[in-house]
Amino acid sequence: MFVGREKELAQLNRMYAKTGFQMAVVYGRRRVGKTTLIDAFANDKPTLYFTAQQRSSLQNLAYFSRAIYSFFGLPEDTGAFSDWRSAFSFIEDAARQRDGEPFLLVFDEFPYAAETEPSLPSVLQIAIDHGLNATNARIILCGSNEGFMEGEVLGRKSPLYGRRTMQLKVKPFDCFDAALMLPGLSPEQSITYYSTFGGTPYYLAQVDAGATYEENVTELLFDTSGVLYEEPLMLLRQELREPALYNSILDAIGSGETSPKRIAERAGVGASSMSKYLKTLLDLGIIKREVPFGENPSTSRRALYTLEDPFFSYWYAFVSKSVGAIEAGAGSAAARGSAFGQALQTHVGKQFEAVCGQWVVRANAKGELPFLASSFGRWWGTDSREKAETDIDLIAANKESKAILLGECKWRNSFNESRALELLEHRAPLVKGYSDRSFYLFTKESVSEATQGKAKARKDLAIVTVDEMFKAR
Repeated sequence: MFVGREKELAQLNRMYAKTGFQMAVVYGRRRVGKTTLIDAFANDKPTLYFTAQQRSSLQNLAYFSRAIYSFFGLPEDTGAFSDWRSAFSFIEDAARQRDGEPFLLVFDEFPYAAETEPSLPSVLQIAIDHGLNATNARIILCGSNEGFMEGEVLGRKSPLYGRRTMQLKVKPFDCFDAALMLPGLSPEQSITYYSTFGGTPYYLAQVDAGATYEENVTELLFDTSGVLYEEPLMLLRQELREPALYNSILDAIGSGETSPKRIAERAGVGASSMSKYLKTLLDLGIIKREVPFGENPSTSRRALYTLEDPFFSYWYAFVSKSVGAIEAGAGSAAARGSAFGQALQTHVGKQFEAVCGQWVVRANAKGELPFLASSFGRWWGTDSREKAETDIDLIAANKESKAILLGECKWRNSFNESRALELLEHRAPLVKGYSDRSFYLFTKESVSEATQGKAKARKDLAIVTVDEMFKAR
């Protein structure tokens, strides 16, 4: 199923339509849908497609040679090129002979080949500078190792630096695009599934549309044969040299620790090396670092580290704590006992804040907010007036116009609406430097007629229900 990548597909097609040599660098975490995107893009184009494997340089070169011979209509038993430079020289010559007609070279999982042949980026750079840049060839370098792609392909020290004409980091879907992969669900169900499986297409594709939420979760996550039962650990093993250590760190964050010191203590890791490990997990997009809105990210001492990916957040909140029971064959009982009650609603409520933030970003892009926001986030800290800790769930702002949107997100069937709005207005002055304020209340259910009437009477107040959020997606 190809959904939710229309923007990325359009960007690739615009690149292809340009004249002259083009090279796109496409990267992103495993399972995120890079290959599906490239396949859709390459579908109607002459394409030399090669996917490197975790094999020796000699074996990958042999497979690359066969792909070249097949594309250019030569016998596949011609024999492998003697080295990578010879293979790219052949492509250079063939590209010149196409009389300006473009063709596409997709080199998928480029890091696999480069790890066993460290000279490969330099070889490709020479091929580009000595011939390919004078042709209408289009190259896509694709990889799941984000650190390698950013450092060894896009980085300033890379031989390929300055050769790419576009780059595209493929990210997981937001809740609204994720819902397109699970048609037929209500908005509330869509948010619950997103809070569990996140926005990674591969994870969403495992959901059985004919089964209930409880059945899907039990089968996929709380059973040793479940496709997603060991998924976080498998990703850590594939990407990192110390998967057990990183698993301990994620377990600590999933248990509620947010400061490097407390994470290190709970994970049993030396505090002096924690920043290195956290940066790696940040680069993978598994965790995020936040500071209160308005503070400088590089100097703030109030940074919090939390799980960025909803699937990882769910897994470390529920599955990780039940591994012993699951391995003993009691996964179904463990799921019923811990994963479907109030604890799930609390988890979904936290993810609902992120979904509301995604809606605000989309509404801003369509010009549907009271002003054009240029920064987003949330705020937490001490209210000196009451000498108590407090927070603001969602903020969007424009510093130049001094306009700010402050949001409260309520994943409850009922609550004191007037009190919620009163508290939001009371907290507004805690974010300094903004005088033009708008207040948004995001709710799971419709609010009372009295609250609706209050919103209609005020230009600075909006109430957005889950149903309305999904109608506008």
